[in-house]
Amino acid sequence: MKLRFRQRMFSWFDSYDICDEGGQTVYTVRGQLSWGHCLKIFDAGGRELGMVQEKILTLLPKFELYEEGQYLVCIRRELSLIRPRYEIDFNQWQVQGSVMEWNYTIYRSGKEAVARVSKELLHLTDTYVLDIVNQDDAFHVLMFVLAMDADKCSNGD
Repeated sequence: MKLRFRQRMFSWFDSYDICDEGGQTVYTVRGQLSWGHCLKIFDAGGRELGMVQEKILTLLPKFELYEEGQYLVCIRRELSLIRPRYEIDFNQWQVQGSVMEWNYTIYRSGKEAVARVSKELLHLTDTYVLDIVNQDDAFHVLMFVLAMDADKCSNGD
């Protein structure tokens, strides 16, 4: 399953449209006024499905993910000198690749690919392709990509 993750050009807060391979909107993401990033995720019908909330006053960036109002997982940036690394406490997922250049893979247990994320160039706004192996993982992959994008934006990258 492939999803195209596109930032809206004219939006006061972070705002994204996530479309399937046929160009149909599957999810919309709207940023909320808050300290740190707060991104709410809605299905095509407008029902809130989840939220990515940046925790402030932490040494390194930290994001909490909520699904239907329930805490799901925390993503933490790890101390690294060369390239960003993230600790994901969810289903033994790990990120490998070049996150800041937006070409990376999420693996389960370091072996089984969950999703590949790549940035499309030559667009006026940030556009990414999420190539997800199992459709059941799509929402969680989207939440992780949103958190990593928010971290990238916070650091001015």
